[in-house]
Amino acid sequence: VSLIEVGLGGRLDATNVIAPPLVSVITSIALDHQSFLGNTIERIAGEKAGIIKAGAPVVVAPQASDLVSDVIRYAAARASSPLLHGGQEWTSWSENGRLIYQDEEGLLDLAMPRLIGHHQIANAGTAIAALKAAGFNLNVDHIARGLQNVYWPGRMQKLQHGSIVQRAVAGSEIWIDGGHNPSAGAVISSAMADLEERVARPLFLIAAMLNTKDPIGYFEPFADLVHHCFTVPLSNTENGINPHDLAEYAMQAGVPAEPADSVEEALDLIAETWQGERPPRVLIAGSLYLIGEVLARNGTPPE
Repeated sequence: VSLIEVGLGGRLDATNVIAPPLVSVITSIALDHQSFLGNTIERIAGEKAGIIKAGAPVVVAPQASDLVSDVIRYAAARASSPLLHGGQEWTSWSENGRLIYQDEEGLLDLAMPRLIGHHQIANAGTAIAALKAAGFNLNVDHIARGLQNVYWPGRMQKLQHGSIVQRAVAGSEIWIDGGHNPSAGAVISSAMADLEERVARPLFLIAAMLNTKDPIGYFEPFADLVHHCFTVPLSNTENGINPHDLAEYAMQAGVPAEPADSVEEALDLIAETWQGERPPRVLIAGSLYLIGEVLARNGTPPE
């Protein structure tokens, strides 16, 4: 089986040269890559809907906007593609610490996904619906093992060891995530809030971003959640936002911030000022470029 991810959008993507798939999948759509895909959520949805192929089923994650759903339904109807939309033809939710998936064929009661974050419930439901739509003969044990064994480096990944971990205050939690748009900021901050509810620790944010992103929109969900933010440069691209400017954007979003020369310097600054009883929780985030740097310098590149 080949699982192929498109680039920015589907309509003009190179993957269109591939024969019609067993199933097309569209995850949650938000404003991103506007300079390429358009400045409205409807235009972006239209570009994403380009992966829908004639006669092949399409599975769609729950969408925050009815406009997105309408665009996708229209595209699916034009292509005569069976549509399985999250929240309508199938649904998934958490109940008593379990993942519940339901469609017209019945209900599955599963352990929660290994991946962190409430948004992974919808992602897991989308994956299950896609497997079923593609016609794979998988039983509940196959699905359960997949959810428990999934590994996604750079997305709500906890660093357990390495030079970056050693640089932090002893006992600190170090998390990394490459999400970089406002919707990513919302789900990441929600995941951090869930961790705070379980075990309270002051949260520090170390961030870098490309100059094509919406930094204020990204930072806004972290207001009143982050103790302090350090903004750092991206060393592997010339298109990063200057850390001084990024700190200003963070403060405009209500997040106290200051620039630092590197992730390591930011960790040193946290260590110099930290006087709390419980070691802090540190989130390094805002760009996959940054996460690639951190994993390399930590000595833990993706497996």
